[in-house]
Amino acid sequence: MLSYAYAAVDLLLRVFCKGGGIVRLEFHKNMSWAIRRLLRGVMHVFSWFVIPYSYLISVRIRSRKLPPIENPLLRIPAVTLAAKIRTGQIKSEEVVIAYIERCRQVNPFLNAIVQDRFEQALAEARRIDVEVAKGSRSEEQMMAETPILGVPVTIKESLAVKGMSNTGGRKLKNRRIAEQDSPVVEQIRKNGGVILLVSNTPELCLCWETYNKCTGLTKNPYNLKRTVGGSSGGEAALISSAASLIGVTTDIAGSSRLPAAFVGVFGHKPSPFSVSPYGHNPSCEDESWGNFFTPGAMCRYAEDLPLLLKAMHDPSGAPLSLDTVVNLTDINYYYMENDGPTGLTEPIEPDIQAAISNVVNHFNAEKVQLKRLIWALDISICKMLRMKNIETIYTQQRDGQPRTTVAKEMLKYFCGCSDSDLPSVVIGPMQHIVQNYIPSSRLSFLDEQTELLRKDFIELLGTTGVFIYPVFPNTAHRHFEIFHKLVDTSYMMVFNTLGFPAASCMVGLDRNKLPIGVQIVASPGQDHLIFAVAQELERKYGGWVPPPS
Repeated sequence: MLSYAYAAVDLLLRVFCKGGGIVRLEFHKNMSWAIRRLLRGVMHVFSWFVIPYSYLISVRIRSRKLPPIENPLLRIPAVTLAAKIRTGQIKSEEVVIAYIERCRQVNPFLNAIVQDRFEQALAEARRIDVEVAKGSRSEEQMMAETPILGVPVTIKESLAVKGMSNTGGRKLKNRRIAEQDSPVVEQIRKNGGVILLVSNTPELCLCWETYNKCTGLTKNPYNLKRTVGGSSGGEAALISSAASLIGVTTDIAGSSRLPAAFVGVFGHKPSPFSVSPYGHNPSCEDESWGNFFTPGAMCRYAEDLPLLLKAMHDPSGAPLSLDTVVNLTDINYYYMENDGPTGLTEPIEPDIQAAISNVVNHFNAEKVQLKRLIWALDISICKMLRMKNIETIYTQQRDGQPRTTVAKEMLKYFCGCSDSDLPSVVIGPMQHIVQNYIPSSRLSFLDEQTELLRKDFIELLGTTGVFIYPVFPNTAHRHFEIFHKLVDTSYMMVFNTLGFPAASCMVGLDRNKLPIGVQIVASPGQDHLIFAVAQELERKYGGWVPPPS
């Protein structure tokens, strides 16, 4: 009934109101304001339960610091490491051994590894060393054909690695083992990468907290009582703690950028279809899936971002200009301090505000006011929940597991009998509401605003501009506090909705010695501009800082 009433009002405004476009816009704005106020109220109510629960979890976690980083091989960027392996100055086997030892040191603290392939990785590294020693290819050939030859790489478990776990954090009767590599993993192998392991992710990548009922909770290297974010939290924890150097993540709503910001590394969401979005669990048959979702690149050092993305790039995908030399003075810099005066996200923490201000001043960026960012939350939620045939616990599984129902799973969850986590359980009701109770006129209006906002950004940035923006209102919070901060993810999610490349870049520590990240955005295909800015930010602010040890 509400749906029909909403549609009727929208139709009347279209037909009878003079200046109907303006009146209709105000009507939708007021509806959005009401909906977001309702969501903010729900988040506030959630906080009554979430905050005490997060404190309880925090008390149960021992305050421990990671073992120190002793092996100097662990501090060498991938660009330098690859060059030294190609010339025989360093053996790939030595490097792989160093990272295996570090994984074994820190994983008992972090709980970030789902399954390793250490023995296979060592065998591959030895074969690479033999190949290099033979001299059958010149250094130039190896650099062109296999730019990450011999460099260890870690992969998010939701991306298929042949022979490895590929459950997407889901508890199944029989663990799902990947029968073949996903296209992006295939590219990593073709380009010489040595895959070490698959890392932890929340169930079906549906949360910004990395936990599930298979592997458990992944912790932040800077403070084990704090979250590592999600959904690429396993990768972030390993890379930040020097147990990995470069990793393949995924990003559907900030899943690469939030963990990177929370642990002080660089996390990039590439331009749509520049990296193949297929071979992922959960899968999706929606034709716009690749515009919204993409595998991402995560690195400890900014200079490794172009190298890793080049190795991940789909040869038949959207073109990139990663070898383009960028002059920082030729870039146009723009920024917003938050999502606008009418935004309903939480206030940006003072330390993050100060960091953004320093970045803005360094680049002499121009302040802009993109008013349509007011729709960021609305368009992002509706777009994501309208994806067709996305795999959830309520859809028929590839392994033939029977379909469950919303009512059954909700009852099981609240009785403590469900094999799934809260985000996986509630995704069904949320999809049902958006797909059945949000009026088509409202959805059409939001689609219209999406295209207008995309046009605003294209006109602003062109092929020479970058946009400086927060990643999230706060640095790493306690575990599970994200459940009363869900609307704040719109800072990241909007760029998935628009299909723009974006990266989280480390710019320092806050007063609690937790990393601060700032988001850099560019037009599609202009990833190289983001990388140039990321490297300048690393030069200016020092980049990755080893966690306390």
